[in-house]
Amino acid sequence: MIRKHSATLHGHRTSFTLEEPFWQELKAIAAARKMPLARLIADIDDGRDPETNLSSAIRLYVFAWVKQTGRPP
Repeated sequence: MIRKHSATLHGHRTSFTLEEPFWQELKAIAAARKMPLARLIADIDDGRDPETNLSSAIRLYVFAWVKQTGRPP
């Protein structure tokens, strides 16, 4: 199921949509990196291509993390 989520990035509220497995994995990545979820989302937002939306950038980040760590999704 796809759900809408919100976060405050650099003082501005934004929203993005993610499927539940991506959301759960994103939270696990933040925990593994010992950082707040909002900070991880802000870092992804800061590093994304301006032509890519935040939802897609998060999915690509999660995919790359899982691929790099060798963990199954």
